[in-house]
Amino acid sequence: MDTIEEKDILISDTRTIIPSTLPVIPLRDIVIFPYMMYPVLAGRESTVKAINASLEKEKYIMLVSQTDSRIEDPLPENLYKDGTIARIIQVIRLPNNLIKVLVDGIVQAKVLKFIQDEYLSADIVYRFPEVNPGTELDALIRQASKLFHEYINSNRNIAQESIVAYENIKEPDRKLYYIASNILVPIAAKQRLLELTDLNEQYYELINMLSSELEILQVEKDIERKINQSMQKNQRKFIVQEQIRILQEELNDEDETDPEFLKLKDAIRKSKMPSDVKDKAMEEFNKLKKIPAMSPEATVSRNYLDWLINVPWKIFTQDNLDILHAKKILDEDHYGLDKPKERILEHIAILNNIERLKKDKSYKEQLKARAQILCLVGPPGVGKTSLGKSIARALNRKFSRISLGGVRDESEIRGHRRTYIGSMPGRIIQSMRKAGTANPVILMDEIDKMGMDFRGDPASALLEALDPEQNNTFNDHYLDVDYDLSKVLFITTANVQYAIPLPLQDRMEIIQIPGYLEHEKVEIAKRHIIPKLLLEHGLTNDDVIIPDAIIRKISNAYTRESGVRNLEREIASLMRKITKEIVLKKLDTDGEKPNKKKAKQKAPLSVTVDDLEKYLGVPRFKEKITDEKDKVGSAVGLAWTSMGGDILDIEVSVMPGRDKLTLTGQLGEVMKESALAGLSYIKSNCKHFGIHPKYFTNKEIHIHIPEGAIPKDGPSAGVTMTVAMLSALSNNPTRPYVAMTGEITLRGQILPIGGLNEKLLAAQRSGIKTVMIPKDNVKDLKEIPDKIKDGLNIVPLNVFDDSVKHVFRKKFGKLK
Repeated sequence: MDTIEEKDILISDTRTIIPSTLPVIPLRDIVIFPYMMYPVLAGRESTVKAINASLEKEKYIMLVSQTDSRIEDPLPENLYKDGTIARIIQVIRLPNNLIKVLVDGIVQAKVLKFIQDEYLSADIVYRFPEVNPGTELDALIRQASKLFHEYINSNRNIAQESIVAYENIKEPDRKLYYIASNILVPIAAKQRLLELTDLNEQYYELINMLSSELEILQVEKDIERKINQSMQKNQRKFIVQEQIRILQEELNDEDETDPEFLKLKDAIRKSKMPSDVKDKAMEEFNKLKKIPAMSPEATVSRNYLDWLINVPWKIFTQDNLDILHAKKILDEDHYGLDKPKERILEHIAILNNIERLKKDKSYKEQLKARAQILCLVGPPGVGKTSLGKSIARALNRKFSRISLGGVRDESEIRGHRRTYIGSMPGRIIQSMRKAGTANPVILMDEIDKMGMDFRGDPASALLEALDPEQNNTFNDHYLDVDYDLSKVLFITTANVQYAIPLPLQDRMEIIQIPGYLEHEKVEIAKRHIIPKLLLEHGLTNDDVIIPDAIIRKISNAYTRESGVRNLEREIASLMRKITKEIVLKKLDTDGEKPNKKKAKQKAPLSVTVDDLEKYLGVPRFKEKITDEKDKVGSAVGLAWTSMGGDILDIEVSVMPGRDKLTLTGQLGEVMKESALAGLSYIKSNCKHFGIHPKYFTNKEIHIHIPEGAIPKDGPSAGVTMTVAMLSALSNNPTRPYVAMTGEITLRGQILPIGGLNEKLLAAQRSGIKTVMIPKDNVKDLKEIPDKIKDGLNIVPLNVFDDSVKHVFRKKFGKLK
């Protein structure tokens, strides 16, 4: 390379002097090599100025490619440093300020520094690739030529005439640049050729690019060949299938000769479908005959017909309407639950009368047994699900259970349209097919646990199925025909009533199932749990005896629930340990072979309180017993939880500070509002209770309910918190053994509460002697067993003043 002065470049073979600083044209999606003539369309203002500056001088210009073609106005950092010096051959000015420039590449060059002014220019140094003639270069040229011929022959996007033009080139560097200009590779790959300064290295890079592109072209050909083969195969199959179809249509005897179609047609005829459903089934059957067997549509159509055939249309089980038999079954399976049992027996009595009147022809057409929708609401473990099974057994009906917990998709209830892949009917139709009869008992479990999202509202989809007035025409999206659900006895279960949507509640008869009382749990354990567990553990009544006191101890000290699930678990744990102890004793007595005669002669093992702690460990719960002494700022409330009744010790302290009411113990918003209402009542009636109005100034009142880790909420502690605050503010002690419950208003009215059964039981269990309840709850006492009310002095409250003489030790003096 020869250099003339510092600012000029001399190209030796042409003796052309090129300035060392040239205008720059950024190129998009193209790399221009030396010896390459190419038109460039320019529209940027800076690029147009660069072209004009070049035309005013020697017409030389530097061509560099953009690193990212998406950039509209590239900066120097968005451009490659290696490019090509070119000479402008021709300029054509187009409309819209566009310029078309024909450039001729001269030599490789590298940018030393970009200069940003009205247009982009650069200090450059040209680069002639070093040529080393010899066998290596000849071999490289031959290999590149061979690969280029293969590339042209494999790529239909490049004209075959390119090979002829290539053969006419003799110079090694021209051959390299010609191949690089004509292959379709990314800009970055072509740019690597301009960065190399040795011709042999450039040929190596070019051969790698050609080899890589040939591999890609070969893979594309293989893919294209496979696609063509598959298309030809499918076309051939389609033509054959069409020929078969045409032949079958001409013969018109496929349903008479194909055993599969004969069997399907016979099944449709015997399915007892209504006439309109049978017409639709035959229409689908005729369509199925014309569909090719290998077509996916044939499977969809066949599955649809299978569902229509197998859903029970007019298959009924004979109801056992013996009311005494039903009562016996319900009593055998469940202890207590009087209200649900009574409701079921009423339904059976109604069915009895309807069957009797049907025998009279004058009534037969008018009578219709209305579908019954029952909703059993109660805490977990009280026997809601098992009660549904007992009802089915008592009526001699098939039983099917649908779990609705966590269901969020409407299609789970009403099915999917047949247009979807893998579609199927909803859970109700699936349960009918599983039951096999048109009058089963269907239990919809956990109806309060359904949700809704973008897939729809399943609770709304249940409205039609659970509406006695319209479920005789229930329409499942998959079957798309009316199905009669009026003979089905629907039973739903829920833990809480408020979580059930109101439109659904309106269609069902709500039956509340309260939690079991202590004596009921003892009876359930004796009658049902212990006999079942004895059998499961291979024991008999001669092996172990669990007294009532022990059952009561397990219920109170090791479980704290409304149902009996945990009670059953604890008794099962007790049984396992007793079984292990009995087996070990037999082995110790008789060696490896237990002596059955001796075992039978031994007295049964009777579980004691000491044994209970040995087998089950330290009791998990302690019974709350009220304090025997008078206390200032303290009152006892009654609460209902999901585990049953409990007592609440409410404490209040009054201290100097800013006017503030503080509540602690994980209280809910409703409970906090009740405390505020009670304080407002005291303030508005302070003179009546002998408290000076200015006493509340600069006083902080702190209400705390112990067991702060347990969340508490509800309005029924309003009267208790008011009593505790009044005691603390007036320094008047409260009597022991007095508990209360009720919601208080700003006028001092005491409003009714719920869970009275469990609250009275908790009071009796805790040694309470006087219980104050809202006057409106007195009517509920009739339904509470006498065992719970025994020993309790129940005082009705109409207003707050009714509680004063029963709970406070001293009388209040009115403030003058």
